[in-house]
Amino acid sequence: MSRAPSLPGSGRGRGSRMLPVIAVTVLALLAIPLWLNWYSDSVSLPRYCGDPRQTLAYLRQILTEARPAGEESRRPYLIAAKLLFLLPRRSGESVDEYLQRLEGEMRRRCG
Repeated sequence: MSRAPSLPGSGRGRGSRMLPVIAVTVLALLAIPLWLNWYSDSVSLPRYCGDPRQTLAYLRQILTEARPAGEESRRPYLIAAKLLFLLPRRSGESVDEYLQRLEGEMRRRCG
């Protein structure tokens, strides 16, 4: 017995087979930003709680000096620079305002 071709709108066609793919894609697109926010709040930012003042000092140098590390190790500066991505500066926010906001945020998160 041969199977009759499906007519548009008559049962399970191409669109209904695509529904699971579309649903998974939409869920992934919604879940990724939520997971990234959780990760930054729960994992990335608490790493800066060890010595927040030193981290803010490195960040100030990054924002104000052309070569903040000079001949020193660049590693602590790179670690501090990640804060620029985790908690970016707001439009029109001065360096001092930004660092004060970061300090308050770190106090709130680090206890």
